[in-house]
Formats: sequence, structure tokens, C-alpha cells
Amino acid sequence: MGLGAGARGGKKSARIEIIPLIDIIFFLLATFIMVSLSMTKNQGVQVALPSASSAQSLGDQQEMDRTVTLSVNAKGELFFNKEKVAPAQLPYRLQSYKSQTKDPKVVVTADADADFKAVVAVLDEARRAGISKVGISTDKK
Repeated sequence: MGLGAGARGGKKSARIEIIPLIDIIFFLLATFIMVSLSMTKNQGVQVALPSASSAQSLGDQQEMDRTVTLSVNAKGELFFNKEKVAPAQLPYRLQSYKSQTKDPKVVVTADADADFKAVVAVLDEARRAGISKVGISTDKK
């Protein structure tokens, strides 16, 4: 017969099982990849976004870096990325952004409790500046 464990008197050697360890490592790797892909760079101020069932992702990180975020908080204050600006300064800021960028894109983030008049004024200024790619940021329902 064979010279296996039965021939040596029934002694079994200790083994370290590596398969469960590999499973755990792959699970952690997949988790970290999913978390890092879901993180997006928020260039605007923190606002409580309204929810919409048709919300979509904004795209890749390089596209987000070239996009300007215009934020309107619940008090009606206006922010160009994270910098507070007066409504009178917005047309000049948008014109300079349009002249410096080949494909200008604007994302408007507004608090769910923000005055609708202020949000429409921001959208109107972006379109008046000649920027055709204007989006509104919402949370997915």
C-alpha cells in the first residue's frame, strides 16, 4: 500500500489552510475598489440635494475636474465651486471660465429648500454666458 499517514501510525501534520485567506483578501480588494470608484470629487459646497428618479452619474474624474459647480444654499447664497460670490460677479466669472476652457460644463447644485428664483437666475446666467452644457445635481431616489 501507500506510505501515507496510515502507514506512519496515524499522525497527521498540521496544515495552514490558505484558501479562506485568499477569499478574504479578494473580498477586501473588491470592496476597496468599489469604494474608491464611487468616491467623486465634490467641488461645490455641501447642500441637501433634492432627489430625482432619473439621476445619473457625472462621468470620469478628469471631466469632473474641468466642470464648474455653482451652488445655491438654503439661505440663497451663491458659490462658484467653493468660493462665495455675489450674483453680480457671476457673469464675469462664467465668461472667464468659458474663455479658458475648450468645452465648458456647469453643474448647478441647489439645496432642496433653496429659493427657486435664485436657482433659475443661476441657470439663466450660465446659458446667457454661452455655456450650453448645464446640468442640475440631484440625489437618486
